This record gives sequence, C-alpha cells and structure tokens, in this order.
Amino acid sequence: MTTLTAPTPRVRIARFRDLTLVPVIALLLVVGAILDPTFLTPGNLTNVLQQQASISLLVLAEAMILIAGKFDLSLESTVGTAPGLAVMLVIPAAAGGFGLNLPGALVIPLALLIGAAVGAFNGFLIIRFQLSAFIVTLAMLIIVHGLLQGPTQGKTLFQLPDSILYLGSAVWFGLPASIWIAAVLFALGIFGMGYLRIGRALYAIGGNIDAARAAGIRVDRVLWGVFILGGVLAALAGVLETGRLGAIGNGQGVGWIFMVFAAAVIGGVSMDGGKGTILGALTGVLVIGLVQNILTLKGVSGFWQPVVYGCIILIALMISRIAGGKAQD
Repeated sequence: MTTLTAPTPRVRIARFRDLTLVPVIALLLVVGAILDPTFLTPGNLTNVLQQQASISLLVLAEAMILIAGKFDLSLESTVGTAPGLAVMLVIPAAAGGFGLNLPGALVIPLALLIGAAVGAFNGFLIIRFQLSAFIVTLAMLIIVHGLLQGPTQGKTLFQLPDSILYLGSAVWFGLPASIWIAAVLFALGIFGMGYLRIGRALYAIGGNIDAARAAGIRVDRVLWGVFILGGVLAALAGVLETGRLGAIGNGQGVGWIFMVFAAAVIGGVSMDGGKGTILGALTGVLVIGLVQNILTLKGVSGFWQPVVYGCIILIALMISRIAGGKAQD
C-alpha cells in the first residue's frame, strides 16, 4: 500500500524579491564607511534621506503607473512647473508673478491642483484617444517644462511665500518633515497596493487589461485615477524640493526621470506592467541615494556618475534575475 506523503514546504526565493537589494544596501553602507568616516554619521544619513525624499515620491508615482502597464515621463517637469506656476499666482508681478496676488496659504493646494490637472490631461489623451503613453507623456514633458520656462523667461523664483517653504525645511521629531511625509506616503502605498482593491486592480490591469475588464474592473477609471495621483505626487515632490532649496529654478526636476526609472527597475518593478512592489521601489531609491552620496563624498565628477548608475542597474537586474527567475524586460 502506497503511503501519501505531504510535500515538503519550500521557501520560494521569489517571495523575497522585495528584499533582494537589502544586501546591496548593506554593502554600500560598509563601503561608504570605509571610504569616508563621515558617511555613517547621523547628519550625513539624514541628509541622504532628505535629498531623496522628493525624488522618492516620483518613484512611488511611477511605480504604480508602471505596475498598471503605462508610463509617465512628464512627472519630472511637473516637479518644477506645478510649484512654479502656483507661486506665480501668489507673488506680485515685481517678484516675477502674474500679479494676481492670491493668498499665500493657497500656494500648496494650487500646486497640487496643477499636478492633478497635468495627470488628468495625460490620462485623457491616453485613455480616451488610445494614444501611446510613452509618446504622450514625452510630449507633455516638453510642454509642461515650457509652461515654466515661458512665464519665468528662464529666471529663478526667489521671493517665495513662507507656506511653500515650510514642508521642505521644517523639522518634526528630530527629522526633516520631508522624510516623514515620504515615509508615510510609502507606507500607504505599500498597504494600498498589497491589501486594497484598487491595488489589486492595478496589478490586474498591468497583467492583462482584457482579463481585468472581463473581471468587472473599471479599467479606464482606475488608469485615469493613477495618472492623476501621479501628477499630485510629482507636484508634492516639487513643493518639498522648493522648500529644501528655498527657490524654484528653471531646471528643477529636469533629468530626474532617468533616476526614477532606474530606482523602480532595480527595485523589481517591471516595465511591462503587472509586477513589482512599492517596497521594492523604495529599496531602489535607497540604493541610488547611497551611491550618489558616496560619489559626492569622494569628489567623483558628475560627468562620470551616470556610468556608475548604469552599472548599478545592470548588476541589480542580474541579482533580480537570480532571485526571481526572470529579468525585467
């Protein structure tokens, strides 16, 4: 008589995909400490987190959009344009504004509203007209940046209301407020994508949009919502960056999208949609931030830093392949 034996439980390495960059982060901490004694000081690590707080919000936004199977390249332009236009609606004409002199308390809500409008317009073109998300958002990247360049004539806005400076410069419980804000939003993102219906809908849409429709998911509404949310997060990132720098330059946010995609991809978010997690994207942000800080402390020229970032992406993809059994295409 044959005895049926229960299969031996096996731990699937793929379940730990979110943690595949943890050894890389640990290695970077060790290397940074060896190369520069100031690297592991609380002040420097806090500085790393504060510098990455703004770009991490773009990574959070892009990760959700990528999981849904779409792209948004215009996020980097929203970082500068949303707070820039909001400020110009508030400050006097003599300071570079439009002369409307709206109450300063409205500047952050206005910035978030502008970010939402950019995301809504992207979603409208992509969903209603079935246009390529890549081409639409590439065009919007140029247009939105132009909406800041045109009114400012390339000049930096310095005379800013105190309300837009607060979040990027305030300290809460011993840490910059921007770090707390980014941490809370990532916690909400991890919870929402893992446990809420909307999160499951994004994975379903990114995995198979036709099957998602057949399952009763309101695909158009969900996609439109995630584009709007992405625009709002990009605008909030711009507010935090404005507060940290104390000004809005013509190039604020420019070039960030490459780092955003790098962090998302090395964190395990698939460019094809339906795969990846917010926690994985967060580890990607930390890797990029630590590498950037080490290079800066060692005085590595900014012209060489992209080479290092590219190598990190390739190495991380190989680690992802070994851990998860499939590379990101």
